[in-house]
Amino acid sequence: MIYYVDALRRYVDFSGRASRAQYWYFVLWNLLLSGAAALALFCLGSFIGGERAGDTLVDAAMGTYSLAIVIPSISVAVRRLHDIDASGWWILVGLIPGAGSLALIVAYCIPGTRGPNRFGPEPAQPPS
Repeated sequence: MIYYVDALRRYVDFSGRASRAQYWYFVLWNLLLSGAAALALFCLGSFIGGERAGDTLVDAAMGTYSLAIVIPSISVAVRRLHDIDASGWWILVGLIPGAGSLALIVAYCIPGTRGPNRFGPEPAQPPS
């Protein structure tokens, strides 16, 4: 969870580097928290006002959460690309349908460069 909190703390910090662990733990916690929140909100809304109310509550809350988390998600992805010594602008490859997303997933899985690179020192494990 420390990686998730660190990404939120560095909300608009597009400089520096993020290790594979930092990136993938952020993704994991983001999925777990949003899934658990959606389930809880659906159950609460269904209990209070029926299934349609549950859907409406989930849509509104998850839309708000998605808007709030989009910048930290881009930020940590850019820092992950910096760790493999690639420009953060490579994130735009994800706009290419299909192949772009696959290329980014592969890039996020590549080990980072050892030692310092043009984007800064090797990321510490774990952040404090």
